[in-house]
Amino acid sequence: MIARILKWLMLLQVLAVLGLAYLAMQAWGVASPAMALLLALAMLLAVRALIVARNFWESRRTGSPVPAEYQLGIRSAACLFLGELRATLWTSSWGMLRPRLHALDAATDARGLPVLLIHGYVCNRGYWAQLSRQLAQAGIAHDAIDLEPIAADIEEFVPQVEQAIEALCARTGSDRAIIVAHSMGGLVARAWLRHYGAARVARIITIGTPHHGTALAKLAAGTNARQMSRIGGAPGDWLAQLAASETPELRALITSIYSHHDNIVAPQSSAQLPGARNLAFGGIGHVALASDARVLRQLLEEITIKNEVAQPPSAPHFA
Repeated sequence: MIARILKWLMLLQVLAVLGLAYLAMQAWGVASPAMALLLALAMLLAVRALIVARNFWESRRTGSPVPAEYQLGIRSAACLFLGELRATLWTSSWGMLRPRLHALDAATDARGLPVLLIHGYVCNRGYWAQLSRQLAQAGIAHDAIDLEPIAADIEEFVPQVEQAIEALCARTGSDRAIIVAHSMGGLVARAWLRHYGAARVARIITIGTPHHGTALAKLAAGTNARQMSRIGGAPGDWLAQLAASETPELRALITSIYSHHDNIVAPQSSAQLPGARNLAFGGIGHVALASDARVLRQLLEEITIKNEVAQPPSAPHFA
């Protein structure tokens, strides 16, 4: 569904660019069609940039303090903004329009445990293009899920995850899998863990997940957005109930990767999950998390650490 919606939005953007180019030539005195098109494209890019800038502004207004070691200078802040803008443009204008994963080479034997990828709010499997490529190159079997319908209750996604886990384990002959989840997908993974237990999961790695909610959820629509909201500066009822249901053993199965400069999760400390393995980064925006080279390296390290995935599911091997 997301791919169809984005294709229609892309069509509207193309029509808007053509309309602005025509207006530039007819009303603004631009003589060159090429210059008119460039001007129209620049205006569209400016609108997209303003949306990203607004999210950064809102996330800092409601955000948590940035530790001294993660403070950014002007140049680093510019790289943060441009990196997030680039990731947003690529994901929404190409990656999620063609939601494909990279397959392992036919001559390559799969190594280690398979990985299930769970996307975030209003995304699809196309979000994982860069990580999928690296997993395929590393010989790691993987699959992804497209959560539907897009505005549903998070609990409605749980059976979909269960079906995906069953299918992935059956296809690979493995009794367990690793889950990697971005943003809301991390909450979906935790909800699945609450319902189905830890018997078939070796690790859950969340990326930029608002474990304690985000103030920016008020800008989004849907039941799942309301479940991710913060009320009076605290997690809402659904998030509180999810946290109360988790044992230390379940929390010990989770790695939470997050950025102190996340422009969607605010406060950014909401991505820290007590009892889990928390790994902080700086200078990375929300959408860019799964394509940033530093995060990708960390993800592959977390996935391939043999002494972790070999532990029994109930063993709390992290403090």
